[in-house]
Amino acid sequence: MGMKDQFQDKAENLRNKAQQAKGGAKDEASERSAQDRERGRERGRERGREQGRRDETPDEARRAAQEAQDKFNQDYDA
Repeated sequence: MGMKDQFQDKAENLRNKAQQAKGGAKDEASERSAQDRERGRERGRERGREQGRRDETPDEARRAAQEAQDKFNQDYDA
């Protein structure tokens, strides 16, 4: 193996290590991001429980708002 081959192998090894480190950093950042999102959702659910609300889907929220509006309208129509 000549000197040129040794340097090419060394460069190739360093490039591979850099790619692996880059991929590992991306994976780690992605995992931390997912954990942060989940923590945020959990904090939101806890705040909702503290305020006496339960987790609602958008459909349930719309339905509840419509029922409240209908009740309001009935009260003032009478």
